[in-house]
Amino acid sequence: MKTITIKEKKAPALIQGCMRIPSLDDHQLEELIRVDLKHGINFFDHADIYGGGESEKAFGRVLKKNPELRDQMLIQSKCGIHQGEKITYYDFSKEYILSCVDQSLKNLETDHLDYLLLHRPDALMDPYEVNEAFDTLYKAGKVLHFGVSNQNPYQIELMKQGVNYPLEINQMQFSVMHTPMLDAGFNVNTKFENGIDRDNGLIEYCRVHDITIQCWSPFQYGMFEGVFLHNDKFPEVNKVIDDLAKKHQVTNSAIALAWLLTHPANMQVIVGTTNQHRIDELAHACEVKLTKEEWYHIYIAAGNLLP
Repeated sequence: MKTITIKEKKAPALIQGCMRIPSLDDHQLEELIRVDLKHGINFFDHADIYGGGESEKAFGRVLKKNPELRDQMLIQSKCGIHQGEKITYYDFSKEYILSCVDQSLKNLETDHLDYLLLHRPDALMDPYEVNEAFDTLYKAGKVLHFGVSNQNPYQIELMKQGVNYPLEINQMQFSVMHTPMLDAGFNVNTKFENGIDRDNGLIEYCRVHDITIQCWSPFQYGMFEGVFLHNDKFPEVNKVIDDLAKKHQVTNSAIALAWLLTHPANMQVIVGTTNQHRIDELAHACEVKLTKEEWYHIYIAAGNLLP
């Protein structure tokens, strides 16, 4: 398994996403975890809202039965999306962060999270209050590292005004067919639609500040509109990817992941499959190094024009 470095800590390039694991029984989930670990995928991504908490609880049951597995893995969870009785909103208050982490630790049957990410930006955030929450969690040994999810550079800079802990990760949607983090950079000083800067140069910002980007929904187009592979809506990009899959003797899914991992931003990719055989196939993405020509061929085939 290819590894990347998160602030001097080694981690796998692929992460097992745990949003869909409630569909498995406990035995199937344990087998999935063991297949992940066999491939060196020892990083597991949770969020307190996944499955209404059932994802963390299912994972916790496996750890309770097999406590020796905990030392072999890195566990990450996210909080900050407050699902209220009337509406769902974002909440980075100290009280809410602390209560969410305590519940996640209980659900996961562990005494600490390796990483905690704040899930979506809270416009009413007080960065000094966030720091109080982080300080309490870190000093209690409940969280070892911190990060954010779906935040732009100025939102991160604002948080850093009060937070004394490094923000090591930013989890963002990124795939062959969802590339706003790249598009504006290619179209600087143009009037093309792709020149619209939607995230203030996020990918460059994260590279400059040594923040690891974790890519979610690597096979999706749009906002959960569907998978682009084997999709008749996107014949050109599928042909290019299929041809490269044959050339590199891997699956088309592995090429889609390799396209993300080839970028020099030191990114991780979250795969949400619960299929053990598919994990075997996706792990081969780490063995593929696309050339510049191949990388750009995929980008252009996805419908992007270089100025």
